[in-house]
Amino acid sequence: MSVFDDPGKGMENTENPEFDSADLREIKLIDCHAHMELYRKSDVEKEIRRAKNCVRAVFDSITEYRKAHVHKSWELLKNHFGFIFPTLGYHPNEAKRGNWEKVERVEKFLLDHAKEIVAVGEIGLDFYHATADRERENQLRIFRHFLSIASELDLPVVVHAREAEEIAIREVERAGVEAYFHAFAEDELAKRAQDAGYIGISTGIAFIPKVKRVAEKVSLERMFVETDSPFMSPFRGVTNNPCNVSVAVRELERLKSTEADEIVSAVLKNVRDFFGVEL
Repeated sequence: MSVFDDPGKGMENTENPEFDSADLREIKLIDCHAHMELYRKSDVEKEIRRAKNCVRAVFDSITEYRKAHVHKSWELLKNHFGFIFPTLGYHPNEAKRGNWEKVERVEKFLLDHAKEIVAVGEIGLDFYHATADRERENQLRIFRHFLSIASELDLPVVVHAREAEEIAIREVERAGVEAYFHAFAEDELAKRAQDAGYIGISTGIAFIPKVKRVAEKVSLERMFVETDSPFMSPFRGVTNNPCNVSVAVRELERLKSTEADEIVSAVLKNVRDFFGVEL
């Protein structure tokens, strides 16, 4: 799954997209992975206000991708830092182009803001979109480059892995950094990914069988919940929002026969341990 898939792609559900947010509002959910800067510019403030009514925090992966430049995204969101906790990275679908001039600009921006971010990411490998050998080589080299930066800064990493999960896990293990494999959907590698870090269960759990199978295999002690907003909407034709992290929590309740407050408490502890953020 790519975070740059169709924002409206989701399951055949036409009910209120916030059907259970009110039930969980007292628990104050956390969206562990989103891209608030990637809404239409005119909608960003509205979507952030909406999120503030549903969740206590959003961890936003500000990542370089085409015209979504990290310095512009930072300026767009910085007034909301404290509610939004930023990471900085270089998306693999940009990395496949092998533009090292751009890599150097992003690296400089990241180093200039190293004390303000909670992780490096998202970074990673996406062999679904990178089909040529050269593109995959570019992704791997740039992934290793940012893993090295994270290691030097003693920061964890947020990893995007699609059709390259085993290689991504191997590279994380070699780098010796702690990783959050966001929107992870390779159930056969769930145990190994869990051993190498944390796994993000996205709102895709509502309509992607492999995500359900991953969720069944991952312990709460190594789990995050996320929306990947504005992408991965669990409702057809509706742009995703951090409020919909409640969908992932409700699905986990059913799959794991565990109360929502226990799930959220586990995620809160994982956020503290991984990102170093007290909420």
